[in-house]
Amino acid sequence: MEKSSLYEELRGNRYPGRGIVLGRSEDGKKAMLAYFIMGRSENSRNRIFSRTEDGIRTEAFDPAKLSDPSLIIYAPVRRLENRLIVSNGDQTDTIYEGFRRGLSLSEALGAREFEPDAPNYTPRISGVLRFADGGFSYELSILKSDRMNPDQCLRFYFNYATPLPGEGHLIHTYLGDGNPLQSFCGEPKCIAVSDELDTFAAKLWDALDSENKISLYVRETDLTDGTGKNYREVLINRNEKKQEA
Repeated sequence: MEKSSLYEELRGNRYPGRGIVLGRSEDGKKAMLAYFIMGRSENSRNRIFSRTEDGIRTEAFDPAKLSDPSLIIYAPVRRLENRLIVSNGDQTDTIYEGFRRGLSLSEALGAREFEPDAPNYTPRISGVLRFADGGFSYELSILKSDRMNPDQCLRFYFNYATPLPGEGHLIHTYLGDGNPLQSFCGEPKCIAVSDELDTFAAKLWDALDSENKISLYVRETDLTDGTGKNYREVLINRNEKKQEA
């Protein structure tokens, strides 16, 4: 599959929804993770990312305006030992607890399906990075309705055992804007990963639709020690200034 530009993939899409990017830096020394959220309603737009002990969490920017937290307040990123979990919903915790019990990603997600938000039936997208021996691998998953039919959940898993330098994969919830919103289809998109952390984050944020983008988190993990513990991150919220650590 030919690599495409991550930024151009998103720049031409007014509403990809929530999205995950996983990949390897061009020099081969870092694992890259990005997660973004978008919103059309006041409730969805009333959010920020905040840091936690093991990752990040969504929060209401203005708690007084929060009307329904059920599908918008969750931990998108959590770390467990040598694994980094990312998802667009509370299935992050499902995966985390499943891994603690020795389950695989597909086993952990076996009891979950798409979100109960008719008529969109938003897909649940998830990713896992595993660090070992100075390298890493990653998986991506999408659980979605069968052509907007809530009676059947389709489950797809994509395993990338040997991530190549300068290459990554993008998956997001929607094909684009619409009513109802059509689910992402096909394999995760193969994209080039050629920029260092700050440039990567800035260009990705700029590529997202200015009216609908809400928050972005980008994490660059050093692969040289094989633990996944050494990283840098950039967190950008539309409702507050950029933060970096």
